[in-house]
Amino acid sequence: MTHLETELSRLKSEIFDMGNLVRNQLKKSIDSFLNTKNDLAKEVLFQERRVNAEELKIDRDCENIMALFNPVAIDLRLVFATFKINGHLERIGDHAKGIAWYASTLKNHYNKQLIEDLQIRKMEDTIDEMIVSNLNAFLNSDTTSARNIFKDDDLIDQWNHDATGIIGNYIKQHPDDVIDLLHLSYVVKKLERIGDLNKNIAEEIIFYVEANVLKHEKEKI
Repeated sequence: MTHLETELSRLKSEIFDMGNLVRNQLKKSIDSFLNTKNDLAKEVLFQERRVNAEELKIDRDCENIMALFNPVAIDLRLVFATFKINGHLERIGDHAKGIAWYASTLKNHYNKQLIEDLQIRKMEDTIDEMIVSNLNAFLNSDTTSARNIFKDDDLIDQWNHDATGIIGNYIKQHPDDVIDLLHLSYVVKKLERIGDLNKNIAEEIIFYVEANVLKHEKEKI
């Protein structure tokens, strides 16, 4: 294995670790929000420093590879894709931090039926599967798994769309809880955005492996 191959392999491992870091952050943030675990929310907020530090380290490693090895073709696409995927993962961490911040302000549990109607746990599980699938697809250069992410994102989008009416009706019946319900709406929107970020990661994997740019494809159609 050449020095460049060793460095590129290390990049993939670093993205895998970064992905699992933000994955755990997201799990904790949702748990803290739905179960009003303020201490867990504070842990997520504190760990955000580590997410930011990891992002900066991976960015520096990408820059060093560009400067020292001048990669071309698929190796160059791997570095570019890593740089962008790293940014998407950091933004997932930012959304997890945002959810944890809302959790730190809550004092009461949400109505269980409301949470079930909103499919929050299904959204969480689907997003977790998307992150895991993307990380494995990146490690294994697997564009088939990457493309499956698009179907999951459509599902997340539908749940987000349905949430507007569900929360709106609940507010009418419980006007005194409007602040907490608005926070719940924001959390659903953050989960939808995390779904979009996973789709963006999948697009970068396809770009890296196939040299196929999917960005803005829908707008062209």
